[in-house]
Amino acid sequence: MWSYILKRLLLMIPTLIGVLTLTFVVIQFVPGGPVEQAAYELRKGAVQEGQAPPFGLRAHSGVDAQQIAQLKVLYGFDKPPLTRYWLMLTRFARFDLGQSYFHHQSVWSLIVSKLPVSISIGLWTFFLTYLISVPLGIAKAVRNGSSFDVASSLIVLIGYAIPGFVLGVLLLVLFGGGSFLQLFPLRGLVSDNFAQLSVGGKIADYLWHIALPVTASVVGSFAVITMLTKNAFLDEIKKQYVLTARAKGLSERRVLWKHVFRNAMLPLVVGFPAAFIGAFFTGSLLIETLFSLDGLGLLSYESVVRRDYPVVLGTLYLFTLIGLATKLISDLCYVWVDPRIQFEQLER
Repeated sequence: MWSYILKRLLLMIPTLIGVLTLTFVVIQFVPGGPVEQAAYELRKGAVQEGQAPPFGLRAHSGVDAQQIAQLKVLYGFDKPPLTRYWLMLTRFARFDLGQSYFHHQSVWSLIVSKLPVSISIGLWTFFLTYLISVPLGIAKAVRNGSSFDVASSLIVLIGYAIPGFVLGVLLLVLFGGGSFLQLFPLRGLVSDNFAQLSVGGKIADYLWHIALPVTASVVGSFAVITMLTKNAFLDEIKKQYVLTARAKGLSERRVLWKHVFRNAMLPLVVGFPAAFIGAFFTGSLLIETLFSLDGLGLLSYESVVRRDYPVVLGTLYLFTLIGLATKLISDLCYVWVDPRIQFEQLER
């Protein structure tokens, strides 16, 4: 096992370097870089936070050559690309993600400041998806073909067909004061007076704020895990060892949970990394924007728009590292769930 873990950890290094190299090469050809962004702000004067110039901005009219040279030195663009690339790799090897061009603080401090929102949405989405979908999938497999199976399939597929941001808009209209009832707040993770509330009040306030964003994020995730669980259980229920266990007089509950459950969990374990990463990062941008939640998804999007390359590369580096580590944990869980699988088989 330790040999397998060591090999996987060593393989993470070229993967990370490849992702960073490709991204670094691409951003060299993207128009409207940070120097052009800063020149635009100097030319137009002070701009509001988050505002960005048009894509492809190149003109430096109104800003003299000395100021442009100073901006290049400030952002490190006075050095050749290979030198900047090597400096980036050496910093990242020390887990130094650099300084944001436009937020004027370290990338690490930016990420840490945005984590509470993304963790809140991600954890609730991930756990609610599995806590609801797995038992529902098992119930559908046991009652395969029944009216309950058909009705529940229809409901989860409708939820899957509705994009999360569309559902979020609908929830805001219905329950956020858009047109009907204002039962939930429109923005933020907590209220302005959160610090003055009691412990119970803080919990209630937090759940009150997170209810709509989590609902919009989680509903579309039910269908995949539910149907995957159902089909995995149906495949196992039809196998010979289940018939043998029943013939020995074991109860249906014991057969289901002691024998079928462990084998049927394998496809769910394989899909764990994608579900984990998706819940925390890939699906949060639109939800965060819609509900005015300042999290990692919104930070990543704004950094791309503003060409804040240290934030772009830093968040990409962190997300890739988390994804690779999660995949390794998934493989370890795979072997733990099914001892028949050897680490040598995973390497093939």
